[in-house]
Amino acid sequence: MMDQETIKATVKNFVLNEFLPGEDPAALTDTTALVTTGILDSIAVLKVVTFLENQFGITIEPHEAVVENLNTLSDIGRFVISKKA
Repeated sequence: MMDQETIKATVKNFVLNEFLPGEDPAALTDTTALVTTGILDSIAVLKVVTFLENQFGITIEPHEAVVENLNTLSDIGRFVISKKA
């Protein structure tokens, strides 16, 4: 069973590589707003959803791909844990 820290680290690496190449990893914290600040646009959110589904073996319904679940690494960690429960 994956813990939330592992999930957050995995997602952080994905976001840094895909959307913030060259960014200081320390600048992306568990509470950095990804969606509301525009770091992730709607296309990027879809990529993150696909990554989460493939990486963690979950299915994310369209109504679940919302800011509340995906805005920060902490939100994503909680969301993935809840989907795997």
